[in-house]
Amino acid sequence: MHFFAVLKRLGICSMSSSAAVPEASFDSQLWLTNEPVVSVDWLHANLQEPDLKVLDASWYMPYEQRNPLQEYQVAHIPGALFFDIDGISDRFANLPHMLPSEEAFAAAVSALGIECKDRVVVYDGMGLFSAARVWWMFRVFGHDKIWVLDGGMPRWHASGFEVESSASSDAASNALLQASAAIEAIEKAYRGQPVGPVTFQTKFQPHFVWALEQVKKNIEEKSFQHIDARSKARFDGVAPEPRKGLRSGHIPGSKCIPFPEMLDGSQALLPADELKKRFEQEGISLEKPILTSCGTGVTACILVLGLHRLGKTNVPVYDGSWTEWATKLDVSNDARSAYEGLPAK
Repeated sequence: MHFFAVLKRLGICSMSSSAAVPEASFDSQLWLTNEPVVSVDWLHANLQEPDLKVLDASWYMPYEQRNPLQEYQVAHIPGALFFDIDGISDRFANLPHMLPSEEAFAAAVSALGIECKDRVVVYDGMGLFSAARVWWMFRVFGHDKIWVLDGGMPRWHASGFEVESSASSDAASNALLQASAAIEAIEKAYRGQPVGPVTFQTKFQPHFVWALEQVKKNIEEKSFQHIDARSKARFDGVAPEPRKGLRSGHIPGSKCIPFPEMLDGSQALLPADELKKRFEQEGISLEKPILTSCGTGVTACILVLGLHRLGKTNVPVYDGSWTEWATKLDVSNDARSAYEGLPAK
């Protein structure tokens, strides 16, 4: 079917085939492409769309000593809500920001005022870092109307677009209350207490998230190519992990593609041809299944984002990642070798 006929059939436009699609068309860019990102120009042009929700999902490694909530309060994209990655997580897990239950996620997202009909754009303060994790979380729970802002807050600033602070408007002040309500809702959900109206319905997609036992099984079966998004030095076990007491190394059989290799100098996602080269250089076949992991399940989602641009839209993340693997593996003589990613002696 002709492109414009598709638009007309979907009720997006009634143009003739000779007419040009507006560059900032809200529906055409989101619905009729498989792109996982949108540009700052596009977001700026569509910021007032009633069914568009913007999330600030900034999160930083502990050693960076940056406070994402404080930064959000000082300056954020107008109308953006704050999504707390550490807060909207599994309260029963002893690992950082693990995926919450369906009920808890639905409660938290509903408290943020997000509904299933909404289109969601998520960004972060690094450019493209933690936003990919929230993009993945929504997809795990069945919401595919979500995109990452390419280049994030740095590119928004560089483009000269306006920002607001939590003191600049009632709406911005209310957004902070919603962020607090989301944490309260998830805590109530885990305590089995009733929560407020649930406006966001989840549909769990188990193929997007892997557990420890699946990773162990894959070491033997080798059915999925396993890619680790951490730095090569951490992967090789010659640099320490950022979390105190955690050994470095890698899961047996995995390969290393550090997440910055998915990004250009402005922290935006590389074009498809350059992404493809990165995977080919490490011997990763795009024709075979792929699994990703990292330190705690955040930057693994950047690999998934890049693979999504290449048409691989069902790539799972090992949620516990290296932190779980290194914590739970029994370090016997042979297991210790596997623990460090070395041949057993």
